[in-house]
Amino acid sequence: MAFPKAVLFGSIGTLAETSELQRQAFNQAFAACGMDWHWDVETYRALLKKSGGLRRVASYAEAKGQPVDAAAVHAVKTKIYHQLLENAEVAPRDGVLELMSWARKSGVQIGLVSTTSKANIERLLSALGPAIDERDFDFIGDGSMVTHPKPSGDIYELALQRLGLTEYEVVAVEDTAESLRSATAASVATIAFPGANAQTDDFSAAALNVGVLTPAAITSVYDIRVAQGDGIGGTAITVGGSIENRI
Repeated sequence: MAFPKAVLFGSIGTLAETSELQRQAFNQAFAACGMDWHWDVETYRALLKKSGGLRRVASYAEAKGQPVDAAAVHAVKTKIYHQLLENAEVAPRDGVLELMSWARKSGVQIGLVSTTSKANIERLLSALGPAIDERDFDFIGDGSMVTHPKPSGDIYELALQRLGLTEYEVVAVEDTAESLRSATAASVATIAFPGANAQTDDFSAAALNVGVLTPAAITSVYDIRVAQGDGIGGTAITVGGSIENRI
């Protein structure tokens, strides 16, 4: 059985379930800014099809035909979100700790390939500590590192460059269809690990869709990739093909 050289967690939502805290923070920010907006669960799930909170506020304002200082609203939301995060009981998602332990013992590098803000990443890792902290990662990406955020594949390409690896040597984990597009844009084989508000997303481009992360899922996806060729003098894997019924 072959192991990938790195496992790439594609967002903070693959480490811990924070989506509902984010939604609450948006609604509290709207109230604080004197706005009559309220995002219920269904509305928020639809908005998650756009990556990045600032883009969600801006696109929602455009759809409603309302002039809004999206950056100012988002700044208030971020402050509230950080406060909520400090007071919440945040735990790693199912299988995350076990997968990270396996990776360390197996010599597999670990990356966090996100385009959220550095502050959001730092606050989440602080909330997850000491179970998970920045020392567990060989690469941590954030939105300041690239010009184009997800769904662009730029952050994945940067991660590969920094880790000294090719797209054929890694397996990614993503929690939304929008973020999955980023991984597939960089030709990285990806496991879908849907977040609570992304259960109905279209993850057909993922190699596998799981509710619990396991080393077996990682190695199964990687084994198929190796069998199809490493892209160097052979046939590259078709990223987007599902192996769900083959493992």
